[in-house]
Amino acid sequence: MEEEVQWIQEVLGGNKQAYAHIINKYKNQLFATVLRMTKNPQDAQDFVQDAFIKVYHQLDKYEGKGSFSSWIYRVTINHCMDEFRKKSHQIIKGKVDEERIVNPNHPEVIFLKNEKSRQLERLIATLPEEERLILLLRYVNEMSYSEISELVDTSLSNVRNKIHRAKKKMRETVKREGGYFHELSNGR
Repeated sequence: MEEEVQWIQEVLGGNKQAYAHIINKYKNQLFATVLRMTKNPQDAQDFVQDAFIKVYHQLDKYEGKGSFSSWIYRVTINHCMDEFRKKSHQIIKGKVDEERIVNPNHPEVIFLKNEKSRQLERLIATLPEEERLILLLRYVNEMSYSEISELVDTSLSNVRNKIHRAKKKMRETVKREGGYFHELSNGR
């Protein structure tokens, strides 16, 4: 966090090159999150690039309240949601073409390649958009409930409820269809 504050101050002070540090730190995480929302590598790449431009122009609006990572995620996710609304774009529930992803050695890509992970992706894809997003932020991006609450602008109890409901729906799907996640059907 301390180095991020320094980079922000440098960028705001006129050193545009310091922004590369912010991009390098967040590009893979943001891409993985947006890819899970869009299920399209090209759209994800475009949305993340546009989001970084937005972040750059709004950097002076970051007030230091809460973590910078939560703020940059919020700007990125809000940008994606705006794009979905503008184009009436719906999040596609489907398989990611893993071979087209820019960096095949990225841990997120490796994660998607094993069969258990694919089934989990399919389970998550069946959830409503908001529940899916909250689950991804919690378990893929390892954000705390309070960070998620701040990011999606909802109460902490609402975040907990949405995670609980999403897990319940996934358990019901596993009970119905079976698969690797039999432990979910036992209420774990």
